[in-house]
Amino acid sequence: MSSINIEEFMPEKLAKAIANPLFPALDNALRSGRHIASEDMDNHELLIEFERELAMFYKRYNAELVRAPEGFFYLRPRSTSLINRSVLAEIDMLVGKVLCFLYLSPERLAHEGIFTNQELFEELMALADETKLMKLVTNRASGSDLDREKLFEKVKTSLRRLRRIGMIIPVGENGKFRISEAVFRFGADVRTGDDVREAQLRLIRDGEAVVVHQQELSQSSLLEEQDIAEEQETELDTDHAGQEGEA
Repeated sequence: MSSINIEEFMPEKLAKAIANPLFPALDNALRSGRHIASEDMDNHELLIEFERELAMFYKRYNAELVRAPEGFFYLRPRSTSLINRSVLAEIDMLVGKVLCFLYLSPERLAHEGIFTNQELFEELMALADETKLMKLVTNRASGSDLDREKLFEKVKTSLRRLRRIGMIIPVGENGKFRISEAVFRFGADVRTGDDVREAQLRLIRDGEAVVVHQQELSQSSLLEEQDIAEEQETELDTDHAGQEGEA
Protein backbone atom coordinates (compact mmCIF):
# COMPACT_ATOMS: atom_id res chain seq x y z
CA MET A 1 0.00 0.00 0.00
CA SER A 2 1.45 3.37 -0.99
CA SER A 3 2.16 5.87 1.75
CA ILE A 4 0.19 9.14 1.90
CA ASN A 5 2.13 12.27 1.15
CA ILE A 6 0.82 14.88 3.58
CA GLU A 7 2.04 17.70 1.35
CA GLU A 8 -0.63 16.69 -1.19
CA PHE A 9 -3.18 17.94 1.35
CA MET A 10 -1.27 20.42 3.53
CA PRO A 11 2.05 22.25 3.12
CA GLU A 12 4.69 20.90 5.46
CA LYS A 13 5.24 24.25 7.21
CA LEU A 14 1.51 24.65 7.87
CA ALA A 15 1.37 21.13 9.29
CA LYS A 16 4.29 22.07 11.54
CA ALA A 17 2.45 25.19 12.75
CA ILE A 18 -0.75 23.30 13.54
CA ALA A 19 1.21 20.54 15.28
CA ASN A 20 2.81 23.08 17.60
CA PRO A 21 1.45 22.56 21.15
CA LEU A 22 0.75 26.30 21.40
CA PHE A 23 -1.53 26.34 18.36
CA PRO A 24 -4.87 25.11 19.83
CA ALA A 25 -4.98 27.85 22.48
CA LEU A 26 -3.69 30.46 20.01
CA ASP A 27 -6.29 29.47 17.43
CA ASN A 28 -9.06 29.72 20.01
CA ALA A 29 -7.79 33.13 21.15
CA LEU A 30 -7.72 34.51 17.60
CA ARG A 31 -11.21 33.18 16.82
CA SER A 32 -12.57 34.79 19.99
CA GLY A 33 -11.29 38.20 18.84
CA ARG A 34 -8.08 38.38 20.86
CA HIS A 35 -5.19 40.50 19.62
CA ILE A 36 -1.74 38.92 19.95
CA ALA A 37 0.94 41.52 20.72
CA SER A 38 4.64 41.19 21.50
CA GLU A 39 3.87 40.92 25.24
CA ASP A 40 2.47 37.46 24.49
CA MET A 41 5.94 36.38 23.45
CA ASP A 42 5.51 32.69 22.55
CA ASN A 43 2.28 33.09 20.59
CA HIS A 44 3.56 36.22 18.87
CA GLU A 45 6.75 34.45 17.76
CA LEU A 46 4.68 31.52 16.47
CA LEU A 47 2.59 33.90 14.36
CA ILE A 48 5.67 35.65 13.00
CA GLU A 49 7.33 32.36 12.06
CA PHE A 50 4.26 30.92 10.35
CA GLU A 51 2.47 34.11 9.29
CA ARG A 52 2.19 33.21 5.61
CA GLU A 53 1.03 29.65 6.22
CA LEU A 54 -1.52 30.60 8.89
CA ALA A 55 -2.82 33.42 6.71
CA MET A 56 -3.59 30.77 4.07
CA PHE A 57 -5.14 28.55 6.75
CA TYR A 58 -7.60 31.23 7.95
CA LYS A 59 -8.34 32.29 4.39
CA ARG A 60 -10.17 28.96 4.04
CA TYR A 61 -12.56 30.26 6.72
CA ASN A 62 -12.98 33.55 4.81
CA ALA A 63 -11.00 35.37 7.48
CA GLU A 64 -7.88 37.51 7.17
CA LEU A 65 -4.94 37.16 9.55
CA VAL A 66 -3.86 40.79 9.94
CA ARG A 67 -0.46 41.99 11.09
CA ALA A 68 -0.87 45.63 12.12
CA PRO A 69 1.90 48.20 11.52
CA GLU A 70 2.67 48.10 15.26
CA GLY A 71 3.31 44.36 14.99
CA PHE A 72 0.30 42.79 16.72
CA PHE A 73 -1.92 40.18 15.03
CA TYR A 74 -5.68 39.64 14.89
CA LEU A 75 -8.31 37.94 12.74
CA ARG A 76 -10.63 39.95 10.51
CA PRO A 77 -13.56 37.75 9.42
CA ARG A 78 -15.27 38.56 6.13
CA SER A 79 -19.04 38.85 5.81
CA THR A 80 -19.13 35.23 4.59
CA SER A 81 -16.73 33.95 7.23
CA LEU A 82 -17.33 30.73 9.15
CA ILE A 83 -15.92 32.55 12.20
CA ASN A 84 -18.48 34.55 14.16
CA ARG A 85 -18.41 38.34 14.12
CA SER A 86 -19.81 41.08 16.31
CA VAL A 87 -19.09 44.67 17.27
CA LEU A 88 -18.00 46.48 20.39
CA ALA A 89 -20.42 48.76 22.20
CA GLU A 90 -19.94 52.52 21.96
CA ILE A 91 -18.60 52.74 25.52
CA ASP A 92 -16.05 49.99 24.73
CA MET A 93 -14.86 51.92 21.69
CA LEU A 94 -14.56 55.14 23.67
CA VAL A 95 -12.62 53.47 26.48
CA GLY A 96 -10.36 51.89 23.85
CA LYS A 97 -9.62 55.29 22.32
CA VAL A 98 -8.78 56.74 25.74
CA LEU A 99 -6.44 53.79 26.34
CA CYS A 100 -4.74 54.53 23.02
CA PHE A 101 -4.41 58.20 24.02
CA LEU A 102 -2.83 57.18 27.33
CA TYR A 103 -0.45 54.80 25.53
CA LEU A 104 0.81 57.77 23.51
CA SER A 105 1.04 60.09 26.51
CA PRO A 106 4.10 61.03 28.62
CA GLU A 107 2.09 59.84 31.65
CA ARG A 108 2.64 56.25 30.56
CA LEU A 109 6.40 56.58 31.15
CA ALA A 110 5.83 58.46 34.39
CA HIS A 111 3.60 55.63 35.63
CA GLU A 112 6.06 52.98 34.37
CA GLY A 113 3.29 51.97 32.00
CA ILE A 114 0.87 51.06 34.80
CA PHE A 115 -2.59 52.61 35.24
CA THR A 116 -5.61 51.87 37.42
CA ASN A 117 -9.32 51.63 36.64
CA GLN A 118 -9.84 54.87 38.56
CA GLU A 119 -7.15 56.73 36.61
CA LEU A 120 -8.65 55.56 33.33
CA PHE A 121 -12.11 56.71 34.46
CA GLU A 122 -10.82 60.12 35.52
CA GLU A 123 -9.05 60.53 32.17
CA LEU A 124 -12.24 59.57 30.34
CA MET A 125 -14.25 62.15 32.33
CA ALA A 126 -11.61 64.81 31.64
CA LEU A 127 -11.30 64.15 27.91
CA ALA A 128 -14.76 63.15 26.70
CA ASP A 129 -17.97 65.14 26.47
CA GLU A 130 -19.69 64.58 29.83
CA THR A 131 -23.14 65.09 28.29
CA LYS A 132 -22.56 62.21 25.88
CA LEU A 133 -21.08 60.08 28.64
CA MET A 134 -24.07 60.59 30.90
CA LYS A 135 -26.42 59.59 28.09
CA LEU A 136 -24.82 56.15 28.24
CA VAL A 137 -26.44 55.61 31.66
CA THR A 138 -29.27 58.18 31.73
CA ASN A 139 -31.35 60.26 29.34
CA ARG A 140 -30.37 63.43 31.21
CA ALA A 141 -27.58 65.72 29.99
CA SER A 142 -26.05 65.85 33.46
CA GLY A 143 -25.73 63.06 35.98
CA SER A 144 -25.88 62.57 39.71
CA ASP A 145 -23.19 60.91 41.81
CA LEU A 146 -25.17 57.67 41.44
CA ASP A 147 -25.13 58.04 37.65
CA ARG A 148 -21.37 58.53 37.74
CA GLU A 149 -21.04 55.35 39.80
CA LYS A 150 -23.09 53.50 37.18
CA LEU A 151 -20.85 54.90 34.46
CA PHE A 152 -17.77 53.78 36.39
CA GLU A 153 -19.21 50.24 36.54
CA LYS A 154 -19.79 50.34 32.78
CA VAL A 155 -16.19 51.44 32.26
CA LYS A 156 -14.90 48.57 34.42
CA THR A 157 -17.03 46.15 32.38
CA SER A 158 -15.53 47.59 29.18
CA LEU A 159 -12.03 47.14 30.59
CA ARG A 160 -12.80 43.47 31.30
CA ARG A 161 -13.91 42.99 27.70
CA LEU A 162 -10.86 44.83 26.37
CA ARG A 163 -8.63 42.70 28.60
CA ARG A 164 -10.08 39.54 27.02
CA ILE A 165 -9.23 40.76 23.53
CA GLY A 166 -5.66 41.65 24.52
CA MET A 167 -5.84 45.45 24.86
CA ILE A 168 -4.68 45.59 28.48
CA ILE A 169 -2.60 43.30 30.69
CA PRO A 170 -3.58 42.94 34.37
CA VAL A 171 -0.86 43.81 36.89
CA GLY A 172 -1.46 42.36 40.32
CA GLU A 173 -4.71 43.37 41.95
CA ASN A 174 -6.68 46.55 42.68
CA GLY A 175 -7.56 47.19 39.04
CA LYS A 176 -4.00 47.89 37.87
CA PHE A 177 -3.03 47.19 34.26
CA ARG A 178 -0.53 47.87 31.49
CA ILE A 179 -1.71 49.05 28.09
CA SER A 180 -0.77 46.79 25.18
CA GLU A 181 0.40 48.07 21.81
CA ALA A 182 -2.75 46.38 20.47
CA VAL A 183 -4.73 49.51 21.50
CA PHE A 184 -3.51 51.04 18.24
CA ARG A 185 -6.45 49.15 16.77
CA PHE A 186 -8.41 52.11 18.16
CA GLY A 187 -5.97 54.56 16.62
CA ALA A 188 -5.98 53.18 13.09
CA ASP A 189 -7.77 56.27 11.79
CA VAL A 190 -5.05 58.62 13.13
CA ARG A 191 -1.90 56.72 12.15
CA THR A 192 -1.23 59.01 9.21
CA GLY A 193 -1.74 62.27 11.13
CA ASP A 194 1.04 64.72 11.96
CA ASP A 195 0.18 64.61 15.68
CA VAL A 196 -1.47 61.32 16.56
CA ARG A 197 -2.16 62.29 20.19
CA GLU A 198 -3.96 65.46 19.11
CA ALA A 199 -5.94 63.55 16.49
CA GLN A 200 -6.87 60.87 19.03
CA LEU A 201 -7.97 63.56 21.51
CA ARG A 202 -10.20 65.11 18.85
CA LEU A 203 -11.87 61.75 18.19
CA ILE A 204 -12.52 61.29 21.92
CA ARG A 205 -13.93 64.79 22.40
CA ASP A 206 -16.09 64.51 19.28
CA GLY A 207 -17.42 61.16 20.51
CA GLU A 208 -16.42 59.42 17.29
CA ALA A 209 -16.63 55.76 18.32
CA VAL A 210 -16.17 54.05 14.99
CA VAL A 211 -16.69 50.31 14.56
CA VAL A 212 -13.41 48.41 14.48
CA HIS A 213 -13.68 46.32 11.31
CA GLN A 214 -16.94 44.76 12.54
CA GLN A 215 -15.08 42.26 14.71
CA GLU A 216 -13.77 42.30 18.20
CA LEU A 217 -15.90 40.09 20.41
CA SER A 218 -16.85 37.08 18.35
CA GLN A 219 -18.58 35.48 21.31
CA SER A 220 -20.35 38.56 22.68
CA SER A 221 -23.26 36.76 24.32
CA LEU A 222 -20.85 34.43 26.14
CA LEU A 223 -18.77 37.39 27.28
CA GLU A 224 -21.89 39.15 28.56
CA GLU A 225 -22.70 36.06 30.62
CA GLN A 226 -19.14 36.02 31.97
CA ASP A 227 -19.42 39.71 32.91
CA ILE A 228 -22.65 39.03 34.82
CA ALA A 229 -21.11 35.99 36.53
CA GLU A 230 -18.07 38.03 37.61
CA GLU A 231 -20.28 40.80 38.99
CA GLN A 232 -22.39 38.27 40.89
CA GLU A 233 -19.24 36.64 42.26
CA THR A 234 -17.98 40.04 43.45
CA GLU A 235 -21.31 40.71 45.17
CA LEU A 236 -21.16 37.32 46.87
CA ASP A 237 -17.62 37.97 48.08
CA THR A 238 -18.72 41.33 49.46
CA ASP A 239 -21.72 39.82 51.23
CA HIS A 240 -19.54 37.06 52.67
CA ALA A 241 -17.04 39.59 53.98
CA GLY A 242 -19.86 41.54 55.58
CA GLN A 243 -21.19 38.44 57.30
CA GLU A 244 -17.75 37.61 58.66
CA GLY A 245 -17.43 41.17 59.98
CA GLU A 246 -20.78 40.88 61.76
CA ALA A 247 -19.76 37.56 63.27
